[in-house]
This record gives sequence, C-alpha cells and structure tokens, in this order.
Amino acid sequence: MPELARNYEERYYYKEDIHYNRHRTVTRENYTRPAVPHIKRKPLPKRNDAQIKRNQLISRCISWSVMLCIGLFILPTGFKNVTGAMFSKTPYSSVKTDYRELVYPTHNYLYNSLFLDELYLSGAETKKPAMIQLNEGKELTDLENQIKNIMPMYPSIHPSVFVWDYETGNYVDINGSEIFSAASIIKIPVLLQLFRSIENNQISLYDEMPLTEYYRSGGSGNLQFKAANSTYTLDQLARIMITDSDNSATNMIMSKIGSMTDVNQGIRDWGLKHTQVNNWLPDLTGTNFTTVRDLATMLYNIENPDFLSMESREKIFDYLGHVKNNRLIQAGLGQGASFLHKTGDIGKMLGDAGIVFTPNGKKYIVVILANRPYNSPAGKDFIVKASGIIYNYMAR
Repeated sequence: MPELARNYEERYYYKEDIHYNRHRTVTRENYTRPAVPHIKRKPLPKRNDAQIKRNQLISRCISWSVMLCIGLFILPTGFKNVTGAMFSKTPYSSVKTDYRELVYPTHNYLYNSLFLDELYLSGAETKKPAMIQLNEGKELTDLENQIKNIMPMYPSIHPSVFVWDYETGNYVDINGSEIFSAASIIKIPVLLQLFRSIENNQISLYDEMPLTEYYRSGGSGNLQFKAANSTYTLDQLARIMITDSDNSATNMIMSKIGSMTDVNQGIRDWGLKHTQVNNWLPDLTGTNFTTVRDLATMLYNIENPDFLSMESREKIFDYLGHVKNNRLIQAGLGQGASFLHKTGDIGKMLGDAGIVFTPNGKKYIVVILANRPYNSPAGKDFIVKASGIIYNYMAR
C-alpha cells in the first residue's frame, strides 16, 4: 500500500479509536486496527451469452424491417404526393388553392370590416378611439333600487337600463353591458356613420339616390310604398330613417356609405365592443345587437367636437327631436320636458334611447331596452313606468 494511503487509513482508525476510548493513551505502537466484519456476497448469476445474442438478433431484425418499410413505402409515397408536388406542375391547373380560406375559414360570413377588398374581423379600437367614454361619478343606488322595485311587477320582462347625468356624471346601470337585440335603435350608429362619411368628404348630404326594388323593404316606414325610381337626397332619407323609422331609407343609406361593413368598421373605430349590424332591415329576428352603455356613449358623443362638427350635431338633433313614436320613454316624462331619441320595436324586444331636457335645466341620457314575450304590452308599460320614476328623480 502506498505511504500516503496507509497514513490516511491509520489516521481514520486512530480517530475512531479515540472516540470510543477517550481515557486511553493511544500511540502508533499500541494501536490495533478494528476488525472489519466479513460480508458474504451472493455470487453473480452466470451470463447466458446465447440468450443475449438471440435477443440482439431479434432487435436488429425488427429495426431493419421498420427501416425497410419506411424506405420502400412511406418515403416514396410522401415524396410523390407532397414534396414532388411542390416542384412539379399540377395536372389540375384549373384548381386554385385559396390560402386565405385555409388561414381564415370564417371570413366569408364572420366579418365586420373591409380593407383592400378583403373582408376581415376587427376588434374595437382601444388605444385611440374616436369616441370618448362617459365620465362616471357615483352610482345612483336610490334611483336604481326604485327601478328594481317595480321589476317584480313585470316578471315576463327582462330589462336593461342606463341613466347618466350630464351635470354630475352620476349614473344608473342595470344589466348595462348585457347584449340585446337593437331593433330600429341600430339606426343611431347608421346615422352617425353617415355624418362621419360626410365630414370625410366621401359623400354629400344632398347626394340623390333612386328607390329601386333592391332597397324596398317591409316593416316600418312608408318609403316602401313610393313609386319605383323616385329619387331622394341623403338628407331626406336620414330624416325619414329617424322620424318614421323607415327601413327602406336605412338600407339605402347603408348601401351609400359602404353597407353594413362600413358601419361596423366605424363602430369599432369609435371604441365600442358590443354593437354590430349583421342584417339589412327589417331585422325581425334580432341579429343586430347593442347594449345600453354603447347607446349612451353614442348619444353623448354627438356633442363631442372631436367626433362631429356643430353642423352635423344640429342636423342629428333635428332628426332625433322629431321622432313620431312618443309612446315609450317620452310618455313617462313630465310636462315641458323635451326628448331627442330613437325607438326600436320587434316582437321580442322593445326599446328607447335618448337625451332628456327638463324644464328646470337638467339634462340626462336614458336608455331602456326590454326583452319581452312576443309583442307583449308589458314591455311598453315597464318602459313608461321606469321613465316616470327616472324623470321624477332627475328633475327634482
């Protein structure tokens, strides 16, 4: 044994001996190495070399068989059908691959924007939206509770209510972000996009359009009964779209400004997430949708000078101030109050949205939408009742 290893071994056993013999003087001469117990070890099993060679042979055979199958069948087929097709001319030259269809399989029916003649789905602008959001103060819980107290009186009605005070920013929000069918209230964003297009010099308010069979639509409005090819200015069409809720006029305006796609793109640019036009009017099944919060934001931005000019605002207020349907929110207002608004009515939903001016100078936005059993009069009764409660609270 080398000297260094022997010294290390002796030092190890020397320390161990001192640990157990603390009172004994140990020197190199009287040190004895502790006995190491003998451990019996089991003999290793004998190798079966024949079995090992046999297993190795089987493994090699399987591996070579798999490699042979891949080389003879899979690789040639893959090269012929995939790799080879990439470098050789196809025999079916009339068949074209629509790669956009592969990447965006829903773009033909799920879209809200048009860019370079391509349809696509875009989200709402959130960094620099064209509209400014309502500056909300505190929630008017007293008024909110008063409205909620009458809701059990109309168990078949599911409402959404939003009220906003211009002076304080205080508000009421009952199901404010819940999506409802818009019915004819969708004509508010159509009207706003019309004037945005005018201010961008894309069209003029005095451009004329002929009434063709393509635009003639049923439902509300009398334009459907007018003579074919009679012409109307966009000013006339916008007025009857709002005051008479004329569906034919609405479709003509939407077609003029770029159809539903242009309106939806405008709504996204405004920063609104929950309003969309999906169908030409009349939309009796309620596929066009919105929320009371979105509608309140639209009404508020009519007076936003960065959104619309003063001339556009005066025209829009003129239209909204002459709506002929006064049976909903307006029916609950006190004497002397004025109301700029737009109503909506389909079988399953009834609604009204506008700006109220009270005789004592108060001004507030109110939007009420009510899902109801088909054409149930309870929807109208609820809106009138809720409107009266809101007016008495806000005008005091």
